[in-house]
Amino acid sequence: MRRAQGFELLPAAVTVVALVERVTRGELVDLALVDLTPEITLAVLSELKDAMQFCKVVLWVNEISTELAYQAMGMGVRGILRKRLPADWQLESLQKVLAGELWFEKALTDSFLRSKRVVLTKREGEMVSLLSQGLKNKEIATELGIAEGTVKVYISRLFDKVGVQDRFELALYGLKNLTSGGLPLGKDGQRAPASAMPGLRSLVLDGPSGKLAA
Repeated sequence: MRRAQGFELLPAAVTVVALVERVTRGELVDLALVDLTPEITLAVLSELKDAMQFCKVVLWVNEISTELAYQAMGMGVRGILRKRLPADWQLESLQKVLAGELWFEKALTDSFLRSKRVVLTKREGEMVSLLSQGLKNKEIATELGIAEGTVKVYISRLFDKVGVQDRFELALYGLKNLTSGGLPLGKDGQRAPASAMPGLRSLVLDGPSGKLAA
């Protein structure tokens, strides 16, 4: 990229926080190529997009689930780029995004068409997000300030709405929509607080144990 015309390569930001701080200090960034690590969740992408409203964000991935790709595109991510692509293809892809185009490979966009999308209410999205963190009904009730019995009713309705048999399967769908493969961890290495996971507004269902898009 340093040898390519039209690019000025800035020093890499090791963390998302470092990137946001640089942008908020006024450093002009036209395009951010973000490595899709387990720490990059929808909540992180949302924060990144809010802080970098005039910057085009491209995710740099080995693999990505259909669900997370769909959610990321809906949030305004301009492209998803495979690391295994030849260097000249990667460069061409980034140039297209800079020119105002989108870059999503056909296999990925085709998988969007094959997937089922279930629209969630705000409360249902919060339920799925908290369930994906491994919280029990009592803990979910405490987080949301509602009765434990109300949580049971919501989760039972979600089983029917999403078409799953148990909370484990529902949590798998939630994880695939929220993260790149694992739950984010806090600074102490423990589970991140509930606020680190956004409430989903929809679930994209491509099979919780299905293969990722080729």
